[in-house]
Amino acid sequence: MKVACGQFTVSSNIAHNFQIIKKLITKSVQSNVEVLFLPEASDYLAKNAGHSFRLSQKTNDLLVKPIQEELKNLNSKNSKLSISIGIHEPDFKNNKTINKLLWIDNEGKIVHEYCKIHLFDVNIKNGPILKESNSVTPGNKILPPFPSPDPNFNIGFQICYDIRFPELSTLLFKKGANILTFPSAFTVKTGESHWKNLGRTRAIDNQSYVIMAAQCGEHQLVDEDEPNGEETKRISYGNSLIIDPWGDVLVEGLKYNDDLPKDEDGDYYELCVADLDYDRLSSVRENMPLLSHRRDVYSLIEN
Repeated sequence: MKVACGQFTVSSNIAHNFQIIKKLITKSVQSNVEVLFLPEASDYLAKNAGHSFRLSQKTNDLLVKPIQEELKNLNSKNSKLSISIGIHEPDFKNNKTINKLLWIDNEGKIVHEYCKIHLFDVNIKNGPILKESNSVTPGNKILPPFPSPDPNFNIGFQICYDIRFPELSTLLFKKGANILTFPSAFTVKTGESHWKNLGRTRAIDNQSYVIMAAQCGEHQLVDEDEPNGEETKRISYGNSLIIDPWGDVLVEGLKYNDDLPKDEDGDYYELCVADLDYDRLSSVRENMPLLSHRRDVYSLIEN
């Protein structure tokens, strides 16, 4: 199955972000990609919690519905492209957002949804202070693995910070997942030290393909409702990855400090394409059958 990570630099302008995603969709169709995996927060990044809550109320009309229409139109031309995309959804009860991952099939239907369980609340010395819980309501349900366009592959949805909690990946592995997703907007400091290491580890531990579509570069964040419209800058690490069940990196995207090429419109975007081989996956699992070797170690703990 041919899949791709779509990497780009999201802004606070949802309509413009859709135009970049549309370009990635076009490149995916031209490359005969069956599934396009897009990053966390592909609709926007915001300056603060209030800005995010206001923007989240525009995501459906300005991004989700247009993507659905694009896929419907492509389907009428015999395209089989499906999309995994991270977005925000408004939580009106708490005046926050929900960090959500959608699966939109080749007919433009939203078939699966997962809400991010683990929220990124950190204060890194000489690095960023990020408290996702200020603006996001955490999810409380795991989405069971679901079939991809190729029925040999079952997908387990996770988002960004979830990658640091291995029991979630292991649970999805035990329930039949052989593709694990981690769409992200990783910080530079954590990305340099942990990004690829975490991805390879989750692939090896769970003998699964790992797909990590990433935001990349310097984000220009502007709140149009502010009188002076001052710009806030944030940088995402990039380096989208597709990793095989042995832990080998099949393809990777550029990093924030690389020369990020821009098109005639001034947009940076990149498509990282790889073929997933079911025979390769089966061989890894047969030669080292981790599932059958696994023991309930919690029951072995002495009181």
